[in-house]
Amino acid sequence: MYPLFQEVILAIDIPEKGLKKGDIATVVEYHPATDSEDGYSLEVFNALGDTIAVVTVAESAIGAFSANEVLSVRPLMIMP
Repeated sequence: MYPLFQEVILAIDIPEKGLKKGDIATVVEYHPATDSEDGYSLEVFNALGDTIAVVTVAESAIGAFSANEVLSVRPLMIMP
C-alpha cells in the first residue's frame, strides 16, 4: 500500500490525459477493493506545480522510485 501524498511513477500510458509511462504522480486517495485490485487516485502536476490531471488507476498501474532512476521533463501532449 502506498501512503497518501507519496510520489509514484506511472507504469502505464493514459493517453486521454496526455500522461505517459514514467510520469510522476502523487497519491491523493486509496481505494481498497474486496474482490479485485486496490486502486489509487493520483494527482499529476506540471513542472511549475500546477495540477494537470487527476486520475484513478489500479495499483498495478503505479510503481515506486528506485535509486538508479533519473528525473526528466517532457512537453505535455494531449491527444484529441
